[in-house]
Parts: sequence; structure tokens; C-alpha cells
Amino acid sequence: MGKKSKGLFSFRRRSKKSAVPTHSPPHPTAVEIIGSPSDNRLVTKVKKKTGGARLWMRFDRSGKSELVEWEKNTIIRHAAIPARDLRILGPVFSHSSNILARDKAMVVNLEFIKAIVTAEEILLLDPLRQEVLPFVEQLRLQLPHKTQPKLLGGGGDEQELPVPEGGEGLPSELPLPFEFQVLEVALEVVCTYLDSNVADLERGAYPVLDELARNVSTKNLEHVRSLKSNLTRLLARVQKVRDEIEHLLDDNEDMAQLYLTRKWLQNQQFEAQLGATTSNNLSIVRRFNSTRSGSLMTSNDDNDVEDLEMLLEAYFMQLDGTRNKILSVREYIDDTEDYVNIQLDNHRNELIQLQLTLTIASFAIAIETLIAGAFGMNIPCSLYDKNGIFWPIVGTMTAVSILLFLLVLAYAKWKKLLGS
Repeated sequence: MGKKSKGLFSFRRRSKKSAVPTHSPPHPTAVEIIGSPSDNRLVTKVKKKTGGARLWMRFDRSGKSELVEWEKNTIIRHAAIPARDLRILGPVFSHSSNILARDKAMVVNLEFIKAIVTAEEILLLDPLRQEVLPFVEQLRLQLPHKTQPKLLGGGGDEQELPVPEGGEGLPSELPLPFEFQVLEVALEVVCTYLDSNVADLERGAYPVLDELARNVSTKNLEHVRSLKSNLTRLLARVQKVRDEIEHLLDDNEDMAQLYLTRKWLQNQQFEAQLGATTSNNLSIVRRFNSTRSGSLMTSNDDNDVEDLEMLLEAYFMQLDGTRNKILSVREYIDDTEDYVNIQLDNHRNELIQLQLTLTIASFAIAIETLIAGAFGMNIPCSLYDKNGIFWPIVGTMTAVSILLFLLVLAYAKWKKLLGS
């Protein structure tokens, strides 16, 4: 029994020594580009790229950005959002519009802009798409110019806060919280994009409709059909964004949940109060708590959503104006279609009148043909023996036919079956 155990042990040791170490193939790499628009500096890093990762761009409060490739689980842990929110940012909901509030993040899905916004940074999905590039440029231009003051947290580290530095006075106009700055840029880019699409639609719609009104042809009808399809899709996209903003405006609780910086500030304040062991930290916390309630993030009223409401109302009105432009184009299309239908009905009526006139003429000629057919029968008749009677009979039958045609035509006009 002991020998068997020893032999088994020695076999395992020999197999272990004889094993050839294998090297896994190196992972593909992804390049991170960290840029600061203020100093026009880009820093590149190399990171491992794993399977199923997607390209994201990170923007912080100072405007610094970097490109990263993160998996789904990494995003969920980093942004503290449920997994179902990432499905909203997927290709299935490519043209849907959603603005969802979570505990520590805001999920923004507006047309081509798919982002996760926190109180400190924004994670932008697929930042290299052609439609997303204007949004990236606007973020780089606007975020660095809106600097935020700092406050010492519980661990002694400085944290950026959207409150004025010092307690002597407050500026007359406080900057929006970071998440609302991002939301404002996103709404501005989306509204501009939709407005430009509507302008292109208007420029192409009116000439096509005018041409259809002048000439009803298969080619022009096909152009109008394509125009109506584009208009319907564009109207649906504008309506989705408008309805999402309207839904937020109708619910103050949902708007209050979007104040990420306010909630983040409250957590920082709570941690500062717990960790304020020195007099210096205690004085800073007291000075922070004595700030006027005019500052949005230090307001005791968590339901104060005036700033966000004014922001959403401005873009709601802009989207409503864009929607009205599309509706005006659709009304013009409907008017043109009504005009074309009237033209077609008029042509159809003219054809019916012509057909009725020809029918009356055929009836009158049929009477004369009946008489001629009777004389053409091989039957005995005394008129055959009289000379010079043929042409008077033909003239009489023709005159009777013409008279009958005029009488029936006059009757049809009297009954308004024919136009005057």
C-alpha cells in the first residue's frame, strides 16, 4: 500500500517536471488617449483589450478625456448602474430617447448620444461616430471653462464642488451642476442635429411638391412617397425626444433624482462631518454649511428643481418648434395631395362627359343604321322602283339622326349630366 502511494507520488512529480510551460497569446491592446483641451495636450496609454469590450470616452470635470475599452461588468461596477440600463444604450434602442436617473448616475440615450453621467465624469459610448463628434467637441470646448471650487472631504482630499469658494459672497449667477452641463450640451447637439435635418427636408420638399402639382407623373409620385417616409421617421424621432422631456417636466420627483451633484454633495458633507477630527476641518464644514440656500447643491429643499426645469423647458420649446415645422411640411404635402386628387377627379369627370357625348352620338347614328339596314334587306318594296329617291331618304335619315343627337345632348345638359 505504501509502495503504491509512493509510486503515484513520484509519477505526479515527474509529470509536473516534464510539463512544458505554455504561453498564452498576448491580448490585443487598446490605445487610451488622454487629452486636455485647455493645453492642447494628448497622452497615450496602452491597455489590454478583452473580448466583448466596447469603446467609451471618459470626460471629467476639468475637461480631460480618455478613450477606454471596457466590458459590461466594468461599466456596471464603475457607474453603479443596473445591467438593464446598458441594454437601453445598445443598438436595439438606437433611435429611442431616455433620460433615466439612478442613485449615482444618469443614463442618457438621446438619438445618437449614449452616455452615463455621474457627478464627476461622463462615459460616452462610441465617441468616434460621425454624429457623436460634434458632441465631443462641444464637451471639450465648454467643460474646461466652467471650473469648480474645491472642498476638503473626510479623508483630507480635495473634491471639486459646484459652490463658490469662500463665504463672503455669492455670485449672482451660479454655474449649473456638472451633470446638467453635460445634459445641456447633449440636448443642444441633438436639437441642432434635428433642426438641420428638418431644414434639409424643407429644402427638398417644396420643389418636389410644386413639381407634382404641375405634372402628375409616376416619377414625381415616387419622390413624394419617399419624402413622406422620411418625414414620418423624422417626426417620430423628434416626438420621442420631446415626449421624454415632457415626461420629466411633469414629474418633479424624477427631476429631483437627476441632481447627482446635490446627492454627491450631501454624501461628501456627511463624510466630512464624520471625519472632521481637527479644528481646521470642522471650520471648513461649518463654513460650507453656512452657505446660503441660493446655491443649488447646498439647498435644504431637495425638491428645488427650478434650474433643471428652466433648462428642459427651453429645449422643449425648441423641439416643439421643430415639430411644428415638420407638421407644416406635412400639411403642405396633404394640401398638395388634395390638389392632385382634385385634378385627377376633374380629368376623370371630363372623360366621363366625353364618354357620354360619344354614347349619345352612337345612339343617334344607330337609328340611321337601323333604317339603312331595313332598306338593305332583300324584301319587295315599291320605293326600289322609284328613281331619284335614294339621296333624299339618306339626307332625311341623317337630319333626323343629327336632330336626335342634339335633343338628347340638350336633355343631358339640362339635367347637368354634362358641363356647360
